[in-house]
Order: sequence, then structure tokens, then C-alpha cells
Amino acid sequence: MGLKSALARPLAAFVNYQQQQWLCDPVATQQRVLGSIVRAAAPTSFGKDHDFGAIRTAADLASRVPVRDYEALAPYFDRIKQGEENVLWPGKPLYLAKTSGTTSGTKYIPITQASIPNHINGARNALLNYAYRTGNTRFIDGKLIFLSGSPELETVGGIPTGRLSGIVNHHVPAYLRRNQLPSYPTNCIEDWETKLDHIVEETLPENLTLISGIPPWVQMYFDKLVQLTGRPVKDIFPRFELFVYGGVNFEPYRKKLFETIGREVDSIELFPASEGFLAYQDEPGNPGLLLLLDAGIFYEFIPAERFFESNPPRLTIGEVELDQQYALVLSSNAGLWGYSLGDTVRFVSLNPFRVVVSGRIKHFLSAFGEHVIGEEVEQTLREAMSRFPEAEVVEFTVAPRVSADPAEPSRHEWLVEFARPPHDLTTFAAALDEGLRRRNAYYDDLLTGSILAPLLLTPLPAGSFQRYMKSLGKLGGQNKVPRLSNDRKVADGLLAFNNVPGDEDR
Repeated sequence: MGLKSALARPLAAFVNYQQQQWLCDPVATQQRVLGSIVRAAAPTSFGKDHDFGAIRTAADLASRVPVRDYEALAPYFDRIKQGEENVLWPGKPLYLAKTSGTTSGTKYIPITQASIPNHINGARNALLNYAYRTGNTRFIDGKLIFLSGSPELETVGGIPTGRLSGIVNHHVPAYLRRNQLPSYPTNCIEDWETKLDHIVEETLPENLTLISGIPPWVQMYFDKLVQLTGRPVKDIFPRFELFVYGGVNFEPYRKKLFETIGREVDSIELFPASEGFLAYQDEPGNPGLLLLLDAGIFYEFIPAERFFESNPPRLTIGEVELDQQYALVLSSNAGLWGYSLGDTVRFVSLNPFRVVVSGRIKHFLSAFGEHVIGEEVEQTLREAMSRFPEAEVVEFTVAPRVSADPAEPSRHEWLVEFARPPHDLTTFAAALDEGLRRRNAYYDDLLTGSILAPLLLTPLPAGSFQRYMKSLGKLGGQNKVPRLSNDRKVADGLLAFNNVPGDEDR
């Protein structure tokens, strides 16, 4: 055992002790967080505009601060970008996290002196919690690779600005920096394909023990390694034992990723966002993510089916129920207030409070009144793949296909890039339809009433999603493909960029 792994053991025990303190009374923990952030922000412009001095409870917050997304809060964010101080949080933000939102254009999310520990400690504690639970600290002695955005920062309103992963890169603890890959110059390369070639070159001779990144981009990295060496990843990095990921549901990628590795390795799922580090997988093998209730973020939960009401209920942590879909609303020490994150979660445990990320509140398919959510299509695909074990999926998305012919019903279109297609595409498509009908009663009713026809499965050529994302300038890094769309923007873009016939030709 190396020195770093030995020192990690007492630190892991200390982190677990701290975690147990707030887990003892999570409701009181959230009330303390609310009180502290509201008091701190009371002298700011936003605090004065919304009478923070009178806020004592969650009900007070809800009555004074409406739920708003980035666009609705843009006037405050714009003032920060122009260099104004004391707008949403005392002083100026330490950074602005630049992100191309899936529902917005470019967003600039403040990261303050008070909120930066949330991002750093969240990821650190996820690893230390794993070490405490498993007793495995060996990975800390090896090389650790983080597939992330460029750490180069620009200046906006006098504030350093860049991708969240690049910002966090500047705060990697000194004791890990020697272990960290890729090198700083390689990490600064903007073009993903060029960057990937350099990463492969740098990491091939190294002893990698931990690999972290969004699954589809990690798969690209693995494919490059295998293509170059002709060996599975387990033989290239025999001590590789921990995969850390977040941002997308891992299940559609799991089979192909582990086949490329050549064996299963332990994994940890994270729930990071530019707005805050929200949760991590605290129990190996348990898909639930522990919601971090003591990290400067006050959570509210709106039942997803009521989110678009004019005055929906805003529940606190003590009011949520198991297996219900909730839209996440945050107020935090980053200066976000009643902020709609856009993600939906479902609680799988209330003691402790664990969630799974079930989709995006604006990413659903309801062109015909079916309101299909991301979790339903992902579970449906996973079930179909279990029935067709030969099938491997690289990426997929689902969109409505509205018929122009009154005699022909409309339908859903699943655009799927297979690494290995199922032996029988027709039967596979029928399995998808059957699975979605069982999970969504509205979809079942529409097919039963012949309002919709059975889904159309459109296989896409190899590399389709990569080409499409590259055409948008979103290849690699933290960029993700929407699982569901309520229109055909993504679907038609995929078909056009990959020379697949569109509706008029099929």
C-alpha cells in the first residue's frame, strides 16, 4: 500500500463521520441551510428585491421567490456579467461556469467563494465514501484520468469564466495532481478528436487505476485504445478498477463499455451540475444517489405533472414520497434562488434520501398527449436489450413522427446507432413498443385507439451521433444528446448529417 492510499483511510473515516452527523436529522439540516444562505444574501440586490429579511421558513421563501429558470433570471445574471457586485450573492462570483444548456443557449452560472467547496468536496467525498465502504484505496496510488473540458479560462465582467470541469481542474488537490492525466496542454485542446488522440498517446504507457467521464466519450476513448493496440482495456491497464461517471444514465452504455474493458470494474455515479454538486452513489451496487443536504443548497421539489401550473406545490425534503417524479428547484450559496434546474428525480429511499435522475422536465415526448419521460424510454431499451443479448447500442434518441397522410397514423421514431444490431429488427422494435406500453398508460391508450401506429425503428450508420454532435460543435466534454424531443430538430439533424432518408423519402 502506498503512502497516499494509506493516508486516505483516516480521511475517508472522517468524511463518513461528518456525513453521519447531518444524516441524523436531514430536515433540520435543510432548515439550517435555508437560514444561513438567506441571511447571507439579504443585503444583495436580489435579497432586497424579494424581502429576504422576512424569510424564516420554506413557505416564506415560496411566497417571495417564484420558481424561475435561467432565462427568467437573466436580468440578474446579465448584471453580474457586466461586472456589478452584490447582485445575487455578496461580492462578485469567484467564477462563471459557461454551459450550453439543453433548453437554453449559452448560460453563465455563478460559482462563489462559498459554493466552490460544494463542487470540489462533492467529487472528493464520493471517492472517499467508496474507499470507506469497500476498504479499497489502491486506486489513489495509480494514475487518474478525468475526461473533461479545457481548463483555460476567459474573463467576463472581470470574472474568470469557463467550463465547470475546466474550473474544477484548477482545484484538484496538490497530492493528486502528480497522478492526474491528461497533461495540462492536452487538456487545453478544444477539438475533441485531436484531444482524444493526444490523451491516448499520453495514457497508453501509464498505470491507470481510475477513469472518469461521461460514458459515450469514455467509450470513444476505449475504442481508440483497442483500435490502436488490438487488446482489451483490461490488458492495457491491468490495474484499472474504478470508473466514475455522471451526466447520463449509464445503463444503455454498460454492456458495450464493459465488453470493451474485458471485465466489470467498480463504478460510482455522480450528479454534478454547473449549478451545484447535488448527489453521489454512496453505496456500491445501490443505484440510488445520496442527496447532499448540507452543502449550501436548499432543495424544493415540484411534482413533475404539476410543474407547468401557475402556482405548483413546492415540497421540502420532509414532504417527498417514494417513486414520484419531481422537478428540482434550488436556492444556494452560489446565488441561485428558486432556480429550476430542469432535471427530474425520483426518490428510491427516504432514509437516507436517495434519488435517481429520471430525465429533464422539458425533455419529454408528448406530441400526442402521451407524456413519455426519459426514464421510461431508457428502461424500455434496457429491457429489450436483455431479450436480445446480441444487441449493443452506442446511442439513441426518440422523436415524434407526425404523419401528413390522414389515412396513416402518426408514431414515435426511435433513432438508434447500434454497435451490433439485434438479429431481428422488427421483433426488437415490437419489444420496444411492448415495453413502453407497459410503462406508460397514455401511450398504450393511443396505440389501442389507433391514434398512433407502432413505433418506427430507424438504425443509424456507425458514428452518426458523433458526426451530428461535431456539426454542432458539441463533440466530447460534458455534452449530451437529448434522449427525448417533443419536436424533430434532433431527429432531422441526425438524418440529414448522416445521409439517412427523411420522412419524405421513406
